[in-house]
Amino acid sequence: MYCTVDQARAAGATGSDAEVITAITSAADRVDRHTREWWETRSATVAATVLSDGLTLLPRRVQTITSVVALLDPTPDTPIPATAYRVTSSAVLGHVDALHLGCGAHGGWDDLVAGAESWSGGWAGLLGRWAAERVEVTGTWGWVSPPSAVQEATALVAAWIQQQARTGQVDPEAPAGSPGLDVDDEGNNVRITPAKPGADDEQGDDGRGLRPSTGLPAADALLRPYLRSGPRLEGV
Repeated sequence: MYCTVDQARAAGATGSDAEVITAITSAADRVDRHTREWWETRSATVAATVLSDGLTLLPRRVQTITSVVALLDPTPDTPIPATAYRVTSSAVLGHVDALHLGCGAHGGWDDLVAGAESWSGGWAGLLGRWAAERVEVTGTWGWVSPPSAVQEATALVAAWIQQQARTGQVDPEAPAGSPGLDVDDEGNNVRITPAKPGADDEQGDDGRGLRPSTGLPAADALLRPYLRSGPRLEGV
């Protein structure tokens, strides 16, 4: 969980441990959608766009990559071996979360793979001939543990969800992006109308570049240094 039961209680949450945990879970979903990041490690498969130079920006902090598959049309999807790419992670200061296709462990080529030999242009040449515009990436994502500000914000939102539920002002199970106060990518408060059903994607915006608020301005302020901008999460 993004915060402990005791942290949530200190922020004002009440009820049994199970009730507080339910509120924390709902709050964590709001924090995820507001920050566009995962604050604990989870496994997932995402689809990402390959740029012309083989750079593939990833939508979350990446920890490990277990498989990369080129999504080809009309030919069958093709696995890309680990020798064909390297991975960088924002967990290392100054790095971005990305796959760098065509510059893998063997210097960008592999003489044991037909079409990726050094004399054929290596992986860059093969990937170029494939004209792969999208890849499916499976791995582990997110932070190892949430920073203290994320823990505090989650605890505040959990308590707020309970308070609003008691007054009938919010459904504790409602996702972020419900009617109310939202913020843009700069942290400015704006009023938007509810998105149509199905309009929200896993990235957490409403299709118009506005990220849903956690519902609590004080929590949004705590999370402002952790807002993630970058590629949209196209599939999970």
